[in-house]
Amino acid sequence: MFWKRWRHNHRSKLWDQPAQTLENLAASSADETGSFKLTDYEVSVSLITDVGCLRDNNEDSSACITPGQSERLASKGVLAIVADGMGGHSAGEVASRLAVEVVGRIYYDHPGEAEESLRQAFLEANRLIYETAHTEGDLAGMGTTCTALAVHNGLAISAHVGDSRLYLVRNGAIYLMSEDHSAVMEMVRQGLINYEAGQRHPDKNVLMRSLGTCPEVMVSMWEQPFPLRMGDQFVLCSDGLHDLVTNEEIRDVVTTVSAYAACDRLVALAKQRGGPDNITVGLLEVKSKDAQGAKQMKDTRELEVAR
Repeated sequence: MFWKRWRHNHRSKLWDQPAQTLENLAASSADETGSFKLTDYEVSVSLITDVGCLRDNNEDSSACITPGQSERLASKGVLAIVADGMGGHSAGEVASRLAVEVVGRIYYDHPGEAEESLRQAFLEANRLIYETAHTEGDLAGMGTTCTALAVHNGLAISAHVGDSRLYLVRNGAIYLMSEDHSAVMEMVRQGLINYEAGQRHPDKNVLMRSLGTCPEVMVSMWEQPFPLRMGDQFVLCSDGLHDLVTNEEIRDVVTTVSAYAACDRLVALAKQRGGPDNITVGLLEVKSKDAQGAKQMKDTRELEVAR
């Protein structure tokens, strides 16, 4: 088993034409799929969330959001979000829903560049969830993970808090593009245990960071936007999936079937293995509409960081 991280040298663009208006797509409690046709490319998104085999309610929320104004779409692109709430029977569901709603709204309303807008969206979501938890007695202690990916102008940006994950599948390989903010992953980073042992550790779901549990939070973001290639597939998922399905299995599924079928098959695989937690998976695919758009990006190198 392996996971990799990417580094790149410049901000190359694949697409130069203005984008068309898209419609919002959300999947907080139901399965959704959509294909968004733009001027030079196509973004296909599928989202599935499932209560799992043992839980009574679903504390996961997810959405793919696009603005109604073409100007905002051109500058901010398409935004996909997965959040996994915690804190009790209803509190976790409230926290994850607030995270998705606030991050989506602030990202597009904020006047700054895409990266700063996404960071501010996470900070505002943290503030609102924290304040709500301290003013509503039955929501005390609630919090949520949140992982978001925005695709715009041939680039991807991401923000991340918690242990939901973002993967990239490119050219038959899978790359983990986020780091779990968990006690066990901190042990992996310090070299105390290896990645495989961390996956089996009994405390692997003990979080070091989440939205809403503290008045301030550190949001993890890439140092630079990530240049895309046509054919890239991004997988966002809660730990209900990645705790039970390996990175290689995720890669094999998303590279062999359609986007919605891949999400459905991954959820089914997690449930076959017990499905003790809620399961959410989203797949975003960047598709070319012509040969010119499919050209390979230059000066993009891969750096293996762990085995």
